[in-house]
Order: sequence, then C-alpha cells, then structure tokens
Amino acid sequence: MRPIILLVALAFYPCLAAAEDFSFTFQWGDIPLCKTGSPNTVPNPIFELNNVPEGTQSIRFVMVDKDAPGYHHGGGVVEYNGQMKIAPGVFEYQSPCPPGGRHNYRWTAQAKAKLKGKGKTLGKARAEKRYPE
Repeated sequence: MRPIILLVALAFYPCLAAAEDFSFTFQWGDIPLCKTGSPNTVPNPIFELNNVPEGTQSIRFVMVDKDAPGYHHGGGVVEYNGQMKIAPGVFEYQSPCPPGGRHNYRWTAQAKAKLKGKGKTLGKARAEKRYPE
C-alpha cells in the first residue's frame, strides 16, 4: 500500500510545487529620513503584490521593528480589488526611525476573505528591509 501512496504523492508534486505562495515587496517611498527614535506619521509604503489568494477582499498590513519589537508601528487594512500595487496614502503608520543607527523592519500581510471584521485568513506573507537602506 505504501508504494501506491508514494506514487500518487509524487504524481501530484509538480502541481503543488508550481503553485506560488502569496508574497509582496515594498519600497519605503518618499518619507522623511528619521534616526532620532521618534517616528513620524507617514503614508504606507508602496506594496507590490504577488499571487494574492483567490477570494481576497482585504489585506491587513502591520510593521514591526525586529530590533525593537516592543514598539508598535501600526499598519492598516487595504481593500483588495485585484490590484497588484498598493500606492502610498491608503493608510498611515509610524515610520521607521531607529535611534542613531539602522534597524531591520518586517511588514506582514494577511489576505482576508472579508473587507471588515474577522474574515477568514486566506494567506499570509512577510517582507523585510533595513532602514535606512
């Protein structure tokens, strides 16, 4: 019985491997340089989306400073209508602003089946970048 299961699994492997996961990249955009430890309120970065899950109606973005995880930079929810790029100004957050150096920042994104409320999460993705670059 095991050889048959293995053969069936191997037969479907190329289909599974070909499916790409939800992902995104981002650019800080035109935000003021900040290294004082006192962040500015700024428009969201430019997000480039890839392989957004079918049925997604909204995407929730949240930023964390990996070098100071106790500081909450915030994020926002974006209505998703099939666009592959999220322009600045859809939401505001607290800018990256490492005191006297460079920090690593992570944006996470959750693709949701509902526009508002506690809709089912259809996919998760994250992207990281240093600031200042």
